[in-house]
Amino acid sequence: MTEANVQIQKTISENNVVLFMKGTSSMPQCGFSSRVAGVLNYMGVQFTDVNVLADDDIRQGIKDFSDWPTIPQLYVKGEFVGGCDIITEMMLSGELDTMFSENGVTFDKEAADKIREANG
Repeated sequence: MTEANVQIQKTISENNVVLFMKGTSSMPQCGFSSRVAGVLNYMGVQFTDVNVLADDDIRQGIKDFSDWPTIPQLYVKGEFVGGCDIITEMMLSGELDTMFSENGVTFDKEAADKIREANG
């Protein structure tokens, strides 16, 4: 296991919700990362952001780790959930709410409903 893999595994094991993204939740560096971080922030989800642009080993390592070619990548309770398109679909269908509820992740249900109303 590479050093990047060890660091990735440790991060997703120690945090309930982790977003590997370009930039940070307060300063996203790409539209897709911004969209997912924005959804999580709006829903009031406490999450750890990992800026893949700060470390090339992590940037490539997370793609190898998940066998998923793109960033951002969301992990909940150690499980890979998906990238921007999957998170967007799950948000709009209500699946994201269900997943957070089932995993004991606190979020604002009203905010989630507002996102769906605005995009319905």
